[in-house]
Amino acid sequence: MSNQFAKSVQKTRDFYAQKKGAKIIQHEFGYFVMDRWIREGYIKDQNELMELWGAEEKGMEYFWNLGWCEAQFMPWFETKVVEDRGAYELVQDHAGRHVLCFKGRRSGFMPEYVAHPVTDRNSWERNVKWRMDPNNPDRKKLNDQEDEKIKRVAAQGAMVGQALIGGYMYLRSLVGPEGALYLFYDDPDLIHEMMETWFNLADATIARNQAVHELDELFLAEDICYNHGPLISPDMMREFLFPYYQQLITNLKARQPKKGLPFLQIDTDGDCRPVIPVYQELGANYFSPFEVASGCDVVELRKQYPELLMRGGIDKRELAKGKDAIDRMIDRIMPFMAAQGGYIPMCDHGVPDEVDFEDYLHFRKRLQEF
Repeated sequence: MSNQFAKSVQKTRDFYAQKKGAKIIQHEFGYFVMDRWIREGYIKDQNELMELWGAEEKGMEYFWNLGWCEAQFMPWFETKVVEDRGAYELVQDHAGRHVLCFKGRRSGFMPEYVAHPVTDRNSWERNVKWRMDPNNPDRKKLNDQEDEKIKRVAAQGAMVGQALIGGYMYLRSLVGPEGALYLFYDDPDLIHEMMETWFNLADATIARNQAVHELDELFLAEDICYNHGPLISPDMMREFLFPYYQQLITNLKARQPKKGLPFLQIDTDGDCRPVIPVYQELGANYFSPFEVASGCDVVELRKQYPELLMRGGIDKRELAKGKDAIDRMIDRIMPFMAAQGGYIPMCDHGVPDEVDFEDYLHFRKRLQEF
């Protein structure tokens, strides 16, 4: 194991142990500004940027064979142009959604979601359900690739987690946020069938992953909140999501009874404050990314939840305002949070196009103080 990776592993373990005053992990969410910085000649690629500011390999590696923003379909839908609309094109993406994009450009911006693959029971069975068969033999290649990666980093001391698409994110990708709200009332039995299918794939895959290595964390991509709070009520969460989460967690713990499930992380954009105590009913003890524009303040939330692990909370808008604004933000957040431990500072979403290169390096230089 390299000396640098050993340091990253130790920092990661200190973070999860919420060791007070421990050195922070140097990590970032992502970059929407990357093309601009390359075009302006500051860097050649993202790897050069990461080396420039000292990004660290994380001492936690995940199994990534259960999807993230979309379920891990097998096979994926064919990606194709459905309709030419002049300056725009309607595209069927890999998850079966019809999205309206700028012609010739399908990434780096939020498309308009025009249609989703599930509208009723017939479309569910025709378009999606069969793509989530845990026994599909084509899954073996993906799983074998994950096994090799996990064995390699675990042998070097890294912690191991399981990432997967959460129940709400999964339903939203299938029927859309508005469609999900109608379906909760119009056909709750279909919602439960879709969630049971989600559970069967997740449980079977996690079981085989645990045979490779025990898990330290379950990491749910949920995105259940928007800028004013949750998109569904706590009662809906408990009725339609939690029974499947609870059984998944129970089964996971039963397969590693000595370790149990040390950490459950919930990733949701928007204002997550109302759902923190709801997910704590499941044992959630780690949240990200705490969007500041939606009212999330990691300092205030740490005071309210002193044992909660946190990642994010750096206001992307302040990064775009220049060095003085960055200094004020760092001076308010970091002395307190670094002393408390259990915090990874990073942009509360991808670094936006408005952020200047030199200002971002200044931000990273300030974080090196901690």
